[in-house]
Amino acid sequence: MADSETPDSTRVYSPEDDHHFPDEKLNRVLAFVDADEEITALLEAQNVNAVDRKGYNDHGPKHIEIVRNRALCLYDLLKAGDVDFNGAREQGLAEEDESVIIALAAILHDVGHLVHRDSHAYYSIPIASDVLDRILPEFYGVADAVRVKGEVLHAILCHHTAETPLTTEAGVIRVADALDMERGRSRIPYEQGGRGINTLSSQAINRVSLHEGESRPVMVEIEMTNAAGVYQVDNLLKAKLEGSGLEDLIRIVAVNINEDREQLVERIEL
Repeated sequence: MADSETPDSTRVYSPEDDHHFPDEKLNRVLAFVDADEEITALLEAQNVNAVDRKGYNDHGPKHIEIVRNRALCLYDLLKAGDVDFNGAREQGLAEEDESVIIALAAILHDVGHLVHRDSHAYYSIPIASDVLDRILPEFYGVADAVRVKGEVLHAILCHHTAETPLTTEAGVIRVADALDMERGRSRIPYEQGGRGINTLSSQAINRVSLHEGESRPVMVEIEMTNAAGVYQVDNLLKAKLEGSGLEDLIRIVAVNINEDREQLVERIEL
């Protein structure tokens, strides 16, 4: 990493970090959602098809927690870089609704796994729609609830690569979903004997951190322990970044921290 891009050590985000900027409405929405029995059940049940039946990496509550926090970290860093969030703005919503849209989309983006892993982004829409119809009236009038719902559903649909995000909020969800790549995500399939490329490449990722960048608002630094981690970065993360609308706002550097002299890959950059 060039010296000009060395991040400010006081602004390093990990999966467990909370939203950096205080936001009263977001905090109230998150408190409501975290205590909601139906959402808790959905996040647990959606993991069965993904992990138990298909042998994929985690798509349950821990994945959702990491994606939500990383999405809000991305939001903070992009806002600090004066990036426009057009989803809420073009709907005539308040600035504080930007983070609400992002958080709700992150929480509900994978609920379609309850139906099937294949095409899960499309199955997520009717399930999330029903949940939003119940939640949003607690915080919004009818017109604003309709607009927030539309933006959340757009972000959910576009988190997979088939659809193109039309808002910054949706782009954040798409990239944040791919940033959950550390080895803990593949723990269950790995312990059950899974040795597919998704599992092995995730096992190779030691740490992902988000920083303030110099040339771009966001710097993502990925530490990997062997060349298998390239798959996570070059195939999965790159595919999510391309077409997200955030390509020029995020710099991604992956470094092999294994000191083995025969390492195949030392560093890659997107």
